[in-house]
Amino acid sequence: MAAWAGSRRNQGSAAVDNPNRQPGREALPQTSARFIRLFAWYAPRFVRKDFNAVRVLGEVPDAADPRAWLVYLNHPSWWDPMALAVLVGRHYRGRTGYGPIDAQGLEKYRFLEKLGFFGIDPESSVGAKRFLQLGRAVLGTPGQTLWVTAQGGFTDPRERPVRLRPGVAHLARRAKGAVAYPLALEYPFWEEKQPEMLLCFGEPVVLGAAAGRALGGAAQWNVRLERGLEAAMDRLAAASAARDAAAFTTLLDGRRGVNPVYDLWRRGRAALWGERFDPGHGEALR
Repeated sequence: MAAWAGSRRNQGSAAVDNPNRQPGREALPQTSARFIRLFAWYAPRFVRKDFNAVRVLGEVPDAADPRAWLVYLNHPSWWDPMALAVLVGRHYRGRTGYGPIDAQGLEKYRFLEKLGFFGIDPESSVGAKRFLQLGRAVLGTPGQTLWVTAQGGFTDPRERPVRLRPGVAHLARRAKGAVAYPLALEYPFWEEKQPEMLLCFGEPVVLGAAAGRALGGAAQWNVRLERGLEAAMDRLAAASAARDAAAFTTLLDGRRGVNPVYDLWRRGRAALWGERFDPGHGEALR
């Protein structure tokens, strides 16, 4: 699993004190505002080289919402953390974020802790307990976000029905006062030689003990969360198939073009005829 952490505006340049530290319990990683700013600068530049655009379908949750958020997403690609980085950089720089990652991966890249990642063993009971403990610490603090790739492994976005690992449901029924948002991701090819990076939030679900009693146990919570994510994925899939960029809000434009030499010729031709030059492949076919 993977996710990315945003930064609070009041963080210092060094590692900050962890407000979730409790005596006798594991603490969340200490994030570094310097590392977070550096990653926020780097991620859009990295994505721009490989994608035509980053687009969001529909509304995004209001960053000013004081509640803690559980954002659970499908996991189609290695690019998912970069999609979150662009999203956070555009909308959620003021929220502190955390996310679970496989403990073995974190051992190789310890600097990820400074971005808010915490390691778990997804296949062990100890790992499950740690996920719940640290997840509740995140969701117990207003204004924080827990980002979780809830399918647990890479899964094609067309696979139905959507299935989630049970840990997210166990966390949801215990996270009193927080709210869960499903987030769908896709990376389709449209007209350009580079793919699109598409995101779509689903309907929010209020979490906590009262809602948990109304729904029943973790199994009922799991069904509700699965249906919420599947609905968001279906909506995004339909918009993706329609290939209508106007239906989306563009967060980031990539580097369009067909070929450097051919684009130079096209630019010269446009200048000769007094036309606006658009490097996009779709324009080249007209």
